Amino acid sequence: MRILLAEDDQVLADGLCRSLRGVGYAVDHVASGKDADSALALHEFDLLILDLGLPQLPGLEVLKRLRARHDGLPVLILTAADSVEQRVRGLDLGADDFMAKPFALNELEARVRALVRRSMGANSSMLRCGPLVYDQVGRMAWLNDQPLELSAREVGLLEILLQRAGRLVSKEQIVSRLCEWGEELSHNAIEVYMHRLRRKLEIGDSVRIATVRGLGYCLERPSEPTGNP
Repeated sequence: MRILLAEDDQVLADGLCRSLRGVGYAVDHVASGKDADSALALHEFDLLILDLGLPQLPGLEVLKRLRARHDGLPVLILTAADSVEQRVRGLDLGADDFMAKPFALNELEARVRALVRRSMGANSSMLRCGPLVYDQVGRMAWLNDQPLELSAREVGLLEILLQRAGRLVSKEQIVSRLCEWGEELSHNAIEVYMHRLRRKLEIGDSVRIATVRGLGYCLERPSEPTGNP
């Protein structure tokens, strides 16, 4: 999934980007509140990690403007000032979670996973579609109880399709979720990765990825068995 990190401490930002990319997220970084506000207005993200002490535009003002646009994007606030007053202000303005610096990277990763699950309406890290099971924490998939060997791109595609199982996903949506700024992924490349993923999933016709030409792809939910009349 795609995360916007708004943090002006370059050393901390580099560490967070490496950590989050290492567990499979696409991460775009901005170092000012003004750039964060512009990015949020122009692009789609799955999560905002927001430092409050940003130059040009304070983090709380970025959050205020985001919610004024009726954008329900999950927001995790980072701040060096661990005060009750700032927590209250941030939560009242619509933040979803709050972490004070310094923090442990594994705790931040866990909170990111929880916020993304919550935004998708899921109570568990496990996504299921018939005999297909995917662990969003371990980024592992099983089909008919057998582990699937997937590349990083295939894992990303599978996660997107599973989170929207039964719904159409366009190539543009796939690119926006998988790619960071400056990273290119052509529609032809998506077709190649989708073809490889489809071959691994459609063994025994247990799971099917439907292609709607010119529109996108859909991971079809298995039909429920019907009883005898």
